[in-house]
Amino acid sequence: MFWPMLAIALGFCGIAVLGVLAVRVALEARRLGRQVAATAERIDRAAEDLERAATRLAATGDALR
Repeated sequence: MFWPMLAIALGFCGIAVLGVLAVRVALEARRLGRQVAATAERIDRAAEDLERAATRLAATGDALR
């Protein structure tokens, strides 16, 4: 009777560990998604700034020759 109970206990512990790891992975994936979104926003702002600067430079005719 000892071995079946031990197998059940170890199985339960294994499932519990997998559950904890799944929660940690989900939280890290959410954090990574937020960082990617923030970085994409910064890249968009930088691209807009670059486009504005290029437009002003083209309008003044001071382009490098």
